[in-house]
This record gives sequence, C-alpha cells and structure tokens, in this order.
Amino acid sequence: MSNQNSRIKDIALLAGVSIGTVDRVLHNRGEVALDTREKILRIASDLNYSPNLMARALKTKRVINFVILLPEATENNPFWYKHQHGIDKAMNELSSFSVKLSYITYNGLNEEDFKIKSKEILKDPPDGLILAPVFKQKCISFCNQLTNKHIPYVFIDTFIKEVDFLTFVGEEAYQSGRVAAQLIDYGTNQEKDIVIINITKNIESISKLNIRTKGFLSYFSDAGLNTGLKISVEIKTPDEEEINKTLDRVFQQNKNIGAMFITNSKAHYIANYIEKNKIKNINIVGYDLIDLNTRYLQMGYIKFLISQRPIDQTERGIKKLFDFIISKRVPIKTEYLPIDVVTSENLSFFI
Repeated sequence: MSNQNSRIKDIALLAGVSIGTVDRVLHNRGEVALDTREKILRIASDLNYSPNLMARALKTKRVINFVILLPEATENNPFWYKHQHGIDKAMNELSSFSVKLSYITYNGLNEEDFKIKSKEILKDPPDGLILAPVFKQKCISFCNQLTNKHIPYVFIDTFIKEVDFLTFVGEEAYQSGRVAAQLIDYGTNQEKDIVIINITKNIESISKLNIRTKGFLSYFSDAGLNTGLKISVEIKTPDEEEINKTLDRVFQQNKNIGAMFITNSKAHYIANYIEKNKIKNINIVGYDLIDLNTRYLQMGYIKFLISQRPIDQTERGIKKLFDFIISKRVPIKTEYLPIDVVTSENLSFFI
C-alpha cells in the first residue's frame, strides 16, 4: 500500500487497535503500551505513512537545514555513490518545502578526517543530521555532542546502540551475517574450509563488519552443517599487490578451501584473484550491487550478493528526519530493511 492511499484507519485495522490509539502513537501523546506502540510504528513505517506532512510543512516559514555525513565514494569504494540517488529522491519529494541539505563526506579510511568534518558541522549546527557511523569511538563522541545540543540525528548503514539516535534505517548486520553463512553452508561441501575476508584498514574500528562476522560464525556454531575450518583473514588495503600476496599465502597454507565470505562491498577483488589464478569450485558471497561485483556475479565467480538497499537508506532517513522536525512524530527506533539475496538469475530485478 502506498503512502498516498494509507490512512490512520488502515494502520488501526492492521494493528488490531482503535483509530484513537493509532493517533496517540503517531502524534506522541498519551500513554500506549510499548509493544502496541512498536507494532503501530512498524506498520506505519511499512506503509510509508506520513500524517498531514504537506500541511504542517507549508506552515513552517523557516528554512530547515539538514546535513548528511557519509564516507566519500572512491574508485576503491564506489558503494557510497549509490546513496546519492536516495538523497536526490528524497530532496525531490521535499522540493516544495524550505529544506536545505548539505552533503559532507569524510575519508572512510581515516578516523581523523571524520573528527575534523564533525567538528566543522558543530560550528554551524544544523536542524538535523543523517549519519553513517563507520568509526565507532569517534562517532560516539560526536553523537554525544549532538545530543547535548539537542540536534536529532538519524543513522543509516549501521548504528551504535550506546548513543541517543532518533532512528536507524538499514540492514540487521548480525542477521545478514547469518544469511551469508546459510548461503555458503548450502552450497559448499561440509568438510571444506571457509575463509572470512575483511578488506579494511582497521577491522576493530568498523563496527558493522564485526557484527556481520559474529553473525556469520554464530550460524555455524548452532545451525550449520559445515565442519571445516573458519579462517579469518584481514587485508589492510585493496591494493592488488597486497591482495595477491595475502591470498597466495592463504591458498598455500590451506589446501581445503571451498568458500569465501567477504564482509563488505569488495568481493570483486577476491573474484578477480580467483579468475586470474584459474581457481575452481570456490563459493564467494559478498555485499552490494556495485558494477564490478555484479559483473563477477554474472560470470559465476561470485555466487551471491547481499544488497543493503543504499538508495532506500538515505531516502527514508531524510524523510523520517523531516517528518520528525515538522510533526514531532517519533519514528520507530530501528527500521531494518529486507535482506535481499541476489544471484545471476534474479540480478535484473535489482538493477
């Protein structure tokens, strides 16, 4: 059901409550049981319901200033290009209103650059912020300052539970890791070893990759059939020479590898190595529908890609923040997007 057709009574019907109860939850007034509140907010989110946004927004004469702070898209990490499409979609929908959005990027491999950019934002505080919190500790400090200044902020891509964010839009990283594990488990000989590859400068600072890895390993500890070794490999940089050297060593030391799980969008680097070295029967599971990944998916070197829906993340994040500023309607705390499993057979439905 689209947001244009959705009404309070539709939400009430699906939630099995009165219209008055839905109204109290959506407008944050009156006491409603926590489980009922969460149910109503989840249904409203699924319906993409926005109550009288147009009327409320048009009454607001001041300019609403938003900032979105994301890692910069690069040739080595093009995943963040996708988020721009979501920004464009959201701002197009809000074009009738006085909304200004400043798009600021930071070096996703440099914690100090994040610190510098966050300080710049606090010099001229916005009305609200959309943020991808890659570096956990630096982000906690920044978010606490936002809270002290009463600036609402929305997390996309991942979230940090220790801080007071307004809402999060993105994947459930732990469950996503378990899905990846199940995909590998079904397609790999039970006795084969599985390699978990993190291509990042500092895995300890990247909270989402840690959570995915924990979810992946948890599947094999309580549900998986595979009895082979689970080998963790960290590659500091996507430099081809570094990848070749690391994987040469991995394959020399482990002759029983049957699958590889790449925890971020860099699966194509591993697929490229597999192709060049003519290695057979390796099941690769990775993330994100960037061009190089989809090419190797179509060629068969990557078996599965898990999509994080980056366009939906930014579009929904901006609109939820706008809705909160205008209507003071508190959104559901975590909006987990569907975990899309993409193969060469269904790829055309996603691109």
